Amino acid sequence: MTAGRDPLARLRDAAARRAGAGLRRTLRPRPPAGPGGLTDLASNDYLGLAGDPRLVEAACAAARAWGTGSTGSRLVTGTTGLHAELDRRLAAFTGSAAGLVFSSGFLANLGAVTALSGPGTLVVSDQVNHASIVDACRLSRSRVVIVPHRDAAAVERALAGREEEHALVVTDAVFSVDGDLAPLAALHAAVRAHGALLVIDEAHALGVVGDRGRGAAHAAGLAGEPDVILTLTLSKSLASQGGAVLGAPEVIETLVDTGRSFIFDTGLNPPAAGAALAALDVLESDPGLPARARDRALRIANLAAGSGLETAVPAAAVVPVFLGEPHAALRAAEICAEHGLRVGCFRPPSVPKGRACLRLTARATLDEADLTRLREALAEAACSTGRSLHA
Repeated sequence: MTAGRDPLARLRDAAARRAGAGLRRTLRPRPPAGPGGLTDLASNDYLGLAGDPRLVEAACAAARAWGTGSTGSRLVTGTTGLHAELDRRLAAFTGSAAGLVFSSGFLANLGAVTALSGPGTLVVSDQVNHASIVDACRLSRSRVVIVPHRDAAAVERALAGREEEHALVVTDAVFSVDGDLAPLAALHAAVRAHGALLVIDEAHALGVVGDRGRGAAHAAGLAGEPDVILTLTLSKSLASQGGAVLGAPEVIETLVDTGRSFIFDTGLNPPAAGAALAALDVLESDPGLPARARDRALRIANLAAGSGLETAVPAAAVVPVFLGEPHAALRAAEICAEHGLRVGCFRPPSVPKGRACLRLTARATLDEADLTRLREALAEAACSTGRSLHA
């Protein structure tokens, strides 16, 4: 280090630039559930199960039986009977042949993409895929082609023109900010025609999309196809924590043998596994929950459009409200908080420049009072930020 030079100065300077551009992030601890708090329109608790007594009791029962931690990697001491049951139940619920639970959805994507790629494999990725997929592509040691958003024809061209023997196409099922759906049938036709594999991240689709919330691949008729691999998270609709990869037995065996983010990571804690199993029980006993979440999402989008704000028709529970610049999005989020609503506020680099937005998330348990307050907040935000399309 050069004598007298402050090695942290560049970090403070970069933070100041981010503050000036409205791009600073702040950790805001939320209060426990109960009266007096903000109504949640920001989390990924799409089915409203995070505080469900059935999940809480299942987590407590798992802790009493197995302890609070898994004690090691799943290949050593970190696999309990709960983990094995969850592997099986997730596969059965989505129509997959086999499953493998990871400690997070991020690591599930890292494991699936890196274990199935490498030198001699082309990886084709949608340009707005989640950061976990982006990082997995960077770590894959493969040539990576980024294709325009939801462009199945571009995927087909990349596969047809490749020099590599093997290929992997990876996409979100429901995209995490815009809330739109990938063209899964067309993507599968392309991989089938060119001898490739299709990895579909069901993080924002599981529990919301399709019959009983079985996911977008199931709804598209791709469940159980040998060239389709699903990744997912347990932390959204299933109101727990962790992730999983689902697919053919050969895929799961490959991950157990070679998946670095599986082999070298501590297994999911037993209470999280117990809660996820209970969430699957709830979904099977109340098959109307996914439709209620989708209904609330459509109503939220209609409220935004009615206020003159740019939005999109939701494919699942995510509803974007585009404000353009970061400061406008921050002001709209403040207005929502003043109305008792907690909302997501997404700014670059989470979204492209000029596409800062509120990310509103529906929940199956939202009631009429919640939606009325949102309508009032969005109307005020449209006026305050000058972003109303009615003007």
